[in-house]
Amino acid sequence: MRVLVACEFSGYVRDAFRRHGHFAVSCDLLRSEAKPGYHYQGDVRDILSDGWDLMIAHPPCTYIAIAGAVWYRAPGRARKTVEALRFVRLLMNAPIARIAIENPVGLISTRIRKPDQMIHPWQFGHREEKKTHLWLKNLPLLRPTLFIPHRYHTRYLDDVDVVTRSKVRSITFPGVAEAMAEQWGSLGVLSNRTGVQDPGNSQLRYDARRAKYRLQNLQQELLSTNHSVQRHQGKT
Repeated sequence: MRVLVACEFSGYVRDAFRRHGHFAVSCDLLRSEAKPGYHYQGDVRDILSDGWDLMIAHPPCTYIAIAGAVWYRAPGRARKTVEALRFVRLLMNAPIARIAIENPVGLISTRIRKPDQMIHPWQFGHREEKKTHLWLKNLPLLRPTLFIPHRYHTRYLDDVDVVTRSKVRSITFPGVAEAMAEQWGSLGVLSNRTGVQDPGNSQLRYDARRAKYRLQNLQQELLSTNHSVQRHQGKT
């Protein structure tokens, strides 16, 4: 399958699908923190129509999560909330046969539609408790894989700064990522138009996309190497 993991910099979901033999690409405005792997650094709208079979999307929740309700009346907040919800609708309506939108409890449920499922990390081999909603298109409910009885509220992040805390909280738990790849990656490929099995006649375009993401990944690695060399020369 050709899998797009939108709004992911960690590479956890992307790499889980790659381990199961799929061509998976992550996309985020931030650089990927996982190597090696295909990652598009930029606006996901640039590549939504690149012929994906499945998209797992983690839209930013800063302005739509219930955890930020205390700031709903802050100046400029309403406009940013509207923009965030518009982006969610864009992802939900993307021209992709199978879609999963992941987000914590928030305004998507009341402003767009109720989620299809709520999951917790402790259902997938982790000790943390964190309500996470899933909005699904042509996908079955995610089956729990390993229940953990001793639970903690989210990750322990008291000793990190605000920016780092926000990034860490946005990362998908590895157990959840593995369940997505194992269960949803085993489904058949659907045609975006008819819902029937895709015979796979687009190998040429598939190879072109694969080469494009490989090239960008190599460019990012070269840039990172150049920065390391420059820092080393500066020290000497």
